[in-house]
Amino acid sequence: MESAIPAHLRTERTRHRRVGDDYAPPYPSFVARHKPSVTRVVMAYFGIQSRGALNAAAELALARLTSAFTAADGPTHWDRASYVDEAAFTNIVTVAYWDHRQKFDRWFAAARESWTGDQRTNDGFGTFIEALYPSVEGYETLFSSLGRPEGVAVLADGMSGEVLEHAYWGGMRDRIPLSQTSEMAPSGAARAIRDGGRIRIIPHDNVCLIRSGQDWADTEATERKMYLGEVEPVLREGMDFLRDQGRSIGCYANRYMTVLGPNGARAEKSYGMSWWKSLSELERWAESHPTHIRIFGAAMKYLSTLGPAAKLRLYHEVTVARADEQLFEYVDCHPQTGMLNAVQVVDG
Repeated sequence: MESAIPAHLRTERTRHRRVGDDYAPPYPSFVARHKPSVTRVVMAYFGIQSRGALNAAAELALARLTSAFTAADGPTHWDRASYVDEAAFTNIVTVAYWDHRQKFDRWFAAARESWTGDQRTNDGFGTFIEALYPSVEGYETLFSSLGRPEGVAVLADGMSGEVLEHAYWGGMRDRIPLSQTSEMAPSGAARAIRDGGRIRIIPHDNVCLIRSGQDWADTEATERKMYLGEVEPVLREGMDFLRDQGRSIGCYANRYMTVLGPNGARAEKSYGMSWWKSLSELERWAESHPTHIRIFGAAMKYLSTLGPAAKLRLYHEVTVARADEQLFEYVDCHPQTGMLNAVQVVDG
């Protein structure tokens, strides 16, 4: 049994784990392992927002973004997903990952101008960028099975063996290397400034991002019926609560998205992606809110019924980022979009 925290990131603890060394998790889980030379990653979400179907100009912008990813210093991995938000706008979100901040910075200068800057063409759609550049001490991953990495884990050198820190409340925090010495509490307040047509969010310290995914492509008839009929509706209810009422419990924004394949068709994958004021508030929702208790109960019933035969794949990545590790920009987006929920917009 391995620790989720790799050996080169372990340090003397001043804050203790929620479980002891004799804890035995009830089922296996795994984490991504980067090479020790990787010290920082980039997670950049590029969004297009449209009332109804995307027009030709929006489709062209997506195609140009896809082409830009193939340029020098482009991302190592990217994927695309769609959802309809609380204001009934269609959103297409492309998330790209780098494990070298300098490469991202070189690539991003031109991409930013065409997406949310002066070179953007305003033609009936909104755009946004939400990006984090955490150190490897500031995030964690978790996978229910091996063989198909998702998200930031695609950048990793490989996967761990079975890890200790999972399947208990607090495991998410215990897998983040910073948790060994830091509470990772938020400080300061987010604010917004208007820069021409662009709204920039100046964030507070230790905003938390979670991407939590489900892949049912390998499931067969009985398991698929169980997941789509008994688990997914409960998951959707919880995702809708966070979308519509999450701000009351510290969730700035939540998107429950369907992954799109290379040809734009809907894949048999989804993920929830949400911005939180703090890791603590995410933990409180997970541990005690009725919507997540129902999600947890449905998932445990599902997994206990199927046992090792379950082919559903689950994963997540959770990041806590300093203020100087965050970037948020919005152009022509409605005021409930992403981190706009966290602020009052003023002229600047």
